[in-house]
Amino acid sequence: KAMAWDLRSNYDAELGRAAALRPLAGDVARVEELYPGYPYAQHPPVLTPQENGTATPPDGSGAGADAGPDDAPAETGDAGADDASGETDAEGETTAAPGWLDREATNALASAHEAIQAVPVLLGEGEGVGSNSFVVAGEHTASGAPLLANDPHLSISAPGVWYQVGLHCTETSAECTFDVAGFSFAGMPGVIIGHNSDLSWGLTNLNADVTDFFLERVYDDGTHLYDGERVDLSRRTETIEVNGGSDLVLTITSTRHGPIISEVLPETSAAGSVPVPQDSPSSGFSGYAVALGWTALQPGRTAEAIFAMNRATDAADLAAAAAILDVPAQNIVFATTDGAIGYQAPGRVPVRRPVPEGPLPSDGTWPRPGWDPRYDWKGFVAPEDMPAAVDPAEGFIVAANQAVAPAGEGPFLARDWDYGYRADRIRALIESSIADDPLDAEAMNAIMLDDHSPYAPVLVPALLQVDVDDPFVQEAVDLLRQWSADGFPQSRDSAAAAYFAAIWANLLELTFSDELPASQAPDGGSRWLHVVRGLLEDPENPWWDDRTTVDQVEGRDLILQRSLVRARRQLTNFLGKDADRWEWGKVHDAELRHPVLGGESLPVPLTTLMNPAAVGVSGGPSIVNAMSWDAGARTRDGRPVFTVTSAPSMRMVSDLSDLDASRWVNLTGSSGHAGSAHYTDQIDAWADGRTFPWPFSRAAAEEAAADELTLRPPA
Repeated sequence: KAMAWDLRSNYDAELGRAAALRPLAGDVARVEELYPGYPYAQHPPVLTPQENGTATPPDGSGAGADAGPDDAPAETGDAGADDASGETDAEGETTAAPGWLDREATNALASAHEAIQAVPVLLGEGEGVGSNSFVVAGEHTASGAPLLANDPHLSISAPGVWYQVGLHCTETSAECTFDVAGFSFAGMPGVIIGHNSDLSWGLTNLNADVTDFFLERVYDDGTHLYDGERVDLSRRTETIEVNGGSDLVLTITSTRHGPIISEVLPETSAAGSVPVPQDSPSSGFSGYAVALGWTALQPGRTAEAIFAMNRATDAADLAAAAAILDVPAQNIVFATTDGAIGYQAPGRVPVRRPVPEGPLPSDGTWPRPGWDPRYDWKGFVAPEDMPAAVDPAEGFIVAANQAVAPAGEGPFLARDWDYGYRADRIRALIESSIADDPLDAEAMNAIMLDDHSPYAPVLVPALLQVDVDDPFVQEAVDLLRQWSADGFPQSRDSAAAAYFAAIWANLLELTFSDELPASQAPDGGSRWLHVVRGLLEDPENPWWDDRTTVDQVEGRDLILQRSLVRARRQLTNFLGKDADRWEWGKVHDAELRHPVLGGESLPVPLTTLMNPAAVGVSGGPSIVNAMSWDAGARTRDGRPVFTVTSAPSMRMVSDLSDLDASRWVNLTGSSGHAGSAHYTDQIDAWADGRTFPWPFSRAAAEEAAADELTLRPPA
């Protein structure tokens, strides 16, 4: 459940659209410019048309016929109409006319956003939370057997979220079925990612849209409006027992769509405005409430699915396990010792029917009117309709959070994907490698460590065309010219990489901060790269103009020039005036903190014990080596902050020719005890990109063992 909460995909985008609407004067089209469609032509999905193993049911009942193809233009209706006259409903209350921007809906959504943000982040969220996974068939490997690589990108901490484990029965039987090794969570029996003696699998976030926010018309008498009638709210109490303290008793109020979360933190500021359909009820004195629809709020069998994956031996077994892996929705890539490779999408994904006359798209990208049953979920995509493939013709599969299937094919899963820069780079590296030499485990690991910046080829040519008349700034700009010749590596010893990162953070701030609320400051991830790519082709686009300057209309080149100057000054203050001596790793470091005992307010001896020393790293967001940072974060004096927010939480390569030849590394170590030698003994290797042997067979494990602990049940 914790992992499902943190990987719930588009909730940020859904609330982000609502939050941006009011500052943009209700212009839905301008909001959608910040959420462009997936670039299928430039970045291939996980599966090609020939590979996708699903089809829309002939009766149209599957989700593929419900919300429209992934590349279909959003039907926004007359959301920009300036008509607030309203009409009167059956109860004499004023209803919202098309395009009316409801202030109470704004406040409810703000409450929802703050309530969600108050929940502890266990595994991370935002741009960096994705992952790389890729599998290559034996026809392209040195051994002739498949290779599989996986590195989940999650929030960093000490200890990390994973521990390495082998779970082996002395003799497998009906009573004892496990012979598996890999990575698991503390307290979770079974292996989440790893391999058994027949099959290896890796996971990445599917990015399926599994949450929706429903606006609810709630009345003081404990009812809410649904399908023209007042229906009682559901209320229950939950008790949290507190060790050493009083019990905490919570009252949970729900509708058929889920718990009402906007009442958790009512003291909120406006986060956005949403148009509601013409025949909607008024929001009332207290405003609309917001209920959370989330697939993980229903009972599921995910733990059972983990055990089934641990025992799987082929594609059929994995498909059976995927059918009961309800949450979180994941991409599964796999390979078997008999030479097969494949892909399987599991997860409980809602089916949404289109409501064409509504003022906003009904595809799950915007909050939904909870009083109108047309916006309800219509079941879930059937497991047999989820995308799948076995032994694709090109001999490899890359799943790195990009769109899954070609536009319009198979079930509708989401509109908000990662924009595919990592996936596209991995594909290019695999294709380049197999054209020269077969791949081995070392080469697979090298792909995961690739630090080529996809941002630089887009932005640097435009930056180098800007007139710079200050020699001091030009000295830094010259770094970009040489960097371009080197192929734009975001390596930790690169001066140009540091300068470029500062330029990127400043460009986003100068372009968008005058119109977007602080809560929606660009994080600099793949979506923003795609947005800026489009803006660079339109030098006079209104987004370039700084609305706070009343006597000037800025264009692209002026914003680029200001970004160059500000970045030069900021890095000079932080790293010194000699630009050649700057290093990306000096500002881009991984600070691993204990989530409870690592806070700055605690005694220094304690935090020194619990928090390992920060380590400089390469990479960045949308880079294969995804050491992400938040481009919207700032110090008190306004300088960008490049500290890593999420990163590869582990790396593994499974060699299906000899499982004992597989490799792995954990973020921190395999112990959660700060007094253990294994609490931090893998950090340096992780930062350097090194891996360790992964003994699997009993003989290999015994040979590698340094310590042995035997647990015996009482007589």
